[in-house]
Amino acid sequence: MDKNSRVSMKKTKKSRKKRTILVTILTLFLIVGGYAGYLVYETVRAANDAYTEIDRGNKSKLRETEITMGKDPFSVLLMGIEDYSTGGTNGRTDTLMLATFNPDTQTMKLLSIPRDTRVFFPDRNYYSKINHAHAYGGKEMTIDRIEELLGVPVDYFATVNFDGFKNIIDIVGGVTVDVPFSFSERSDTRPRYDIHFTEGEMTLGGEEALAYARMRKKDPRGDFGRNDRQKQIVEATINELTSPQNLLRIDRIARELGQNIETNVRITDAIGLTSVYSNFNTSKIEQLSIKGTDDYINNIYYFIPDEIALQEVQTELKVHLGILPESALTIDEEGTEGTPETTIPPAQPGTP
Repeated sequence: MDKNSRVSMKKTKKSRKKRTILVTILTLFLIVGGYAGYLVYETVRAANDAYTEIDRGNKSKLRETEITMGKDPFSVLLMGIEDYSTGGTNGRTDTLMLATFNPDTQTMKLLSIPRDTRVFFPDRNYYSKINHAHAYGGKEMTIDRIEELLGVPVDYFATVNFDGFKNIIDIVGGVTVDVPFSFSERSDTRPRYDIHFTEGEMTLGGEEALAYARMRKKDPRGDFGRNDRQKQIVEATINELTSPQNLLRIDRIARELGQNIETNVRITDAIGLTSVYSNFNTSKIEQLSIKGTDDYINNIYYFIPDEIALQEVQTELKVHLGILPESALTIDEEGTEGTPETTIPPAQPGTP
């Protein structure tokens, strides 16, 4: 074999090697790109499945104009529905949480509303517990009563049933929380099965996380202790959903969300929100609570909000939403000094 032939063979081998590398890179690109496209498709489809309009549209009656998610401060009402027989359609709200977001500060305020809070239902002309609103009139009545109680607009909502909550926790591999004290709580699906929680750090699956978030009667702090545990679950879930290891599970998470969540947040709004809150982390979540008293009226237990405490929470939410200036917080603190104790509104005759 002459010298020219050997040189030609070497060039041919190098050319084949380059083509092999190029084909491998292109194949990997197509695989990754195809999988990414699949994830995008599954996410968009799930978002479309979850999207639900309400009669009022996307503008609260307490807003003069419709806000834009990602540009304006906004609020989201989170509703956990406790009914299994109808998939959460007519159930009561076991969990009510209002989250407000401010894009300028990239902060979030989270308020848990006690489920036994006593509110007036004008269409029925009597007082009842706020968690009955969903059973009486679904999402819209719940939103209406929350807006009346807090005096702030509910721009968006999201409802999730218990199955969806548990499945999402399981998909992300569980959530880790710091249990404040040891206790046991019954399973929501296995009436004779007790779930045991030990003081200290624990990683909880879906069934355990739900029991942990729902327990109230065994907590010496009552609803306030329950609110803290719910905040733990929310923060832990956010951490897991945004972790690198769960990016490959986004299709399963998206499908689960689409099947078990209803919301009026559009996919375009959600995408815009991710860019604005790209640096958001759970340290930027501030928990608020409504102080009040426990009372029995007509042999029914209620939580009665303290008027002063409620006013302070209302002001803080309005400032965070940009409805009031920062100076309103100082004015509110000065204005509440010496204000008399709250009075319990009278029950309507013949009703709780």
